[in-house]
Amino acid sequence: MIRYTSQNQLSFDTTLDDNNRWVKLAKIIPWDELAMAYYSGFDHSQGRPAKDARLVIGAVIIKHKLCLSDEETIEQIRENLYFQYFVGLKMFQTKAIFVPSLFVEIRKRMGESLFKSFELFMR
Repeated sequence: MIRYTSQNQLSFDTTLDDNNRWVKLAKIIPWDELAMAYYSGFDHSQGRPAKDARLVIGAVIIKHKLCLSDEETIEQIRENLYFQYFVGLKMFQTKAIFVPSLFVEIRKRMGESLFKSFELFMR
C-alpha cells in the first residue's frame, strides 16, 4: 500500500537559514519525480504502507553525501533540524525516522539504475 503526497517543501515553525546547504539542496531536488521512480517497484495493492519516498530518498542522499554508516545517518537526522527539514518532516522530532536496518531493504529495492538516477544530488 502506498500513501504519497506531493513533497513540495514543507515549512517548519522556526526560521531556517535560506543559505544553509541542505535548504538550498532541498529546493532544487525534483522530489516528485524521484518519488515516482522509487515507488515504481512497489506493489500498490498489498503489504504494509511504504515509508514516505521523500524521507527515504533524503536519508539516502544524506548518508552518501556525508559517507555515514546506516546507524550514524539515522542518528544525525534525529539530532539535526536541517536534516529533518531536508527529509521532509513537518516538525522537529527526537525519535528516529526509521530503524537503520531498513537501509538494507532500501538498497535492494532501489537497485542500481534508480540509485544512479539521483546520484547527482549525492555529490
